[in-house]
Amino acid sequence: MRIFCILVFSLLGLFNAYAQDDSTSVVLGDAQFDGEFSTIFAKGNGAAVDTLDVGDRRVRIVLRDDNTWFLIKNVEALEEDELFTSYWSEHVVNPYTKEPFDSVRYRTTICLVDSVSHFVCPHKGKVFSPFGVRRGRAHTGCDIPYPTGTPVYCAFDGRVRLAERHRGYGNLIIIRHENGLETFYGHLSRIDVKAGDWVHAGDLIGLGGSTGRSSGPHLHFETRYRGYAFDPQWIIDFESGTLRKNVFVLRRSYLSAYSRYVPESIDEEEEIYMTEEQIRAEEERIAKERAAMKYHTIRSGDTLSGIAKKYGTTVSHICSLNSGLKPTTVLSVGRKIRVH
Repeated sequence: MRIFCILVFSLLGLFNAYAQDDSTSVVLGDAQFDGEFSTIFAKGNGAAVDTLDVGDRRVRIVLRDDNTWFLIKNVEALEEDELFTSYWSEHVVNPYTKEPFDSVRYRTTICLVDSVSHFVCPHKGKVFSPFGVRRGRAHTGCDIPYPTGTPVYCAFDGRVRLAERHRGYGNLIIIRHENGLETFYGHLSRIDVKAGDWVHAGDLIGLGGSTGRSSGPHLHFETRYRGYAFDPQWIIDFESGTLRKNVFVLRRSYLSAYSRYVPESIDEEEEIYMTEEQIRAEEERIAKERAAMKYHTIRSGDTLSGIAKKYGTTVSHICSLNSGLKPTTVLSVGRKIRVH
């Protein structure tokens, strides 16, 4: 995908001299291209007169008769791409289960948006349940309050891999994107796409709801790479509804429920030039922290003060380790809470 981004940007410079208007129009799919072609031709102004190959079958340049141009994606070529044929399942949530973690590179550069790929925030709002460990279990996405019936939008251009009901997720949509990422949209009340559909960033794909294992209406949103989830907040600022950057450097150490987005750690040069040894050391640090973590399962009669005394800690420290836990919280029997 990185090579693809460089290719597109190079072509933009090459054709800038030809184009008097350097704005581009992004079209995905032959049907939409045909529609734009016929509309422009009918006006006799800015009619599409020719297409040019760019050395990558997935993208074409369309020339207009007024010396402007726009880019389109060649869906037929994309459908043949290994990314949309390998590890492709329309009914299995994670088809990468046989892929060992060591097969993922220490650092992967991912182009999120370019001249033919855009971004639209699925829903702008404050994350109330972030990525990480929740009640002793991995929470592999971000939860955002979302009233039932509220439109859910596709984040990036891509192809729907799965669109059906799945256990805890309830009504679930999984979309695979050209950069290798997959985005998950869970707990929907309605699904408006089907497996195999090509979608744009900003397309309506369903409606928010509370299906599956859900305590109330909200959108469960995930980002995964080769089946491994990472905190979506590394790439999306949900409160502003924007991308944090156009090109994202994914460290392998991020692919863990114990590695959450840390705003003050963002350093572009550090992301790009961090050595494999440094990333490996970071993974080892996370593994040690994980091994040192201790959990307590609530039993009848337990109190936070009693639990704190048992493990030699404080109530405030236990609350800081468990999202949503307060000194006044009524403890539910069977609930797991982190104590160290």
